[in-house]
Amino acid sequence: MQRRALKQPRFERGVAMVEFAIALPLLLLLLFAIGEFGRMLFQYNSLLQANRDAVRYVAGKAWNRTLGRVELSAALQTETKNLAVYGVPTAQPGSQPLVSGLTTADVQVSAVGVDHVQVNISYRFRPLFGSGIPAFIGGQTALDFPLVATTVMRAL
Repeated sequence: MQRRALKQPRFERGVAMVEFAIALPLLLLLLFAIGEFGRMLFQYNSLLQANRDAVRYVAGKAWNRTLGRVELSAALQTETKNLAVYGVPTAQPGSQPLVSGLTTADVQVSAVGVDHVQVNISYRFRPLFGSGIPAFIGGQTALDFPLVATTVMRAL
């Protein structure tokens, strides 16, 4: 048996390269979008864990046994905010936040009723690539959005 080499017609040369050039930007956009989505989920998971740790900490220290209610002193609120942001109750100078861009101003500590405490972290997620998508009419559509983690726990 003889093998015949398949010859491409002359007018089809380079078609694969043109198709690749058309598809490559779409594939790269999809790759970057998946990466940003994964980074957003990682940051949200870190916020949730920091929020749980902070509310557990404040729930163990906020209960006043004499009065039978929750009391949140300024020092306890500061320690709780530091724990939520830096991972330790007393932040040292130069400490890095658990999530980049997170500050103690993003954390609210409050009492709910007489025997529950609440820690709320509101963080604005900003993608690495670009701040918005240009719109045909009007301004651009912003890509940053809030990530909110809230936990309520009964004081111990």
